[in-house]
Amino acid sequence: MISAGLDLLVDRPIDAIPIDDVVAAAGVAKGSFFNHFGDKHDFAVAIATEVRVGLEHLVAEANKDVGDPVERIAGGMRVGLEFAIRQPKRSMALLRSLGSPTMREHPLNQGLRADIDAAVSRGFLRPEAARHGVLYWLGLCQALMLSALDRRATARDAGQRLADMLVLGLTGLGVSPKRAVELARANAFGGKRSG
Repeated sequence: MISAGLDLLVDRPIDAIPIDDVVAAAGVAKGSFFNHFGDKHDFAVAIATEVRVGLEHLVAEANKDVGDPVERIAGGMRVGLEFAIRQPKRSMALLRSLGSPTMREHPLNQGLRADIDAAVSRGFLRPEAARHGVLYWLGLCQALMLSALDRRATARDAGQRLADMLVLGLTGLGVSPKRAVELARANAFGGKRSG
C-alpha cells in the first residue's frame, strides 16, 4: 500500500486521494487498509516516514566524516536538494503527504537537532536556533526541494538556488555572512562536497 500511496501522491495531495483509490492501486481489500492505518493521515505519516528515513540515511552518510555542526547542517540541505532532483517521485510524495515531522523532538529530527544544539553551544548560531532552528531549517529545505520539483531546473540553476538558500538560511540562524558564503560555495553543485 505504501508503494501505491507513493505513486498516487505524485499527482495529488493526500486529502484528494480516496481510500478506494489506494486499495485499488495496491490490489487489496478496503479492510486491509484499516488493518494497517487508522485513517488517511496515518497512511500519509507512514509514507512520509519511509521516505524521510531514507533521506536521513543519505544525510548521515554524506556527513559521516564532517565534524563541524554548521557544515553538517549545510550538507543536509545539499543532500535534500540532490534527493529531490534524483528521486522526484519520492520527494513529491514526502512533500505532499503532510506527514513530514517538523517538531524539534521528533526522532527523525535527531541529527539536525544535535547539530543545531552543538552549533548553538559553540556560539556558531544565535540562541533562538535552539528553540526553533529545526522548524526553520526543515521549512527551508522543503521549500528548496519543492522548487526543484516545480521548476525542473538545470543542475546549474539548482546549484545557484542551493547557494542562495544556504547563505540566507545560515545567516538567519546566526552564521556570519562570510562563513555562510564559504559553506555555500563548498556545497554548491560542483563544489568540493557535492556528489
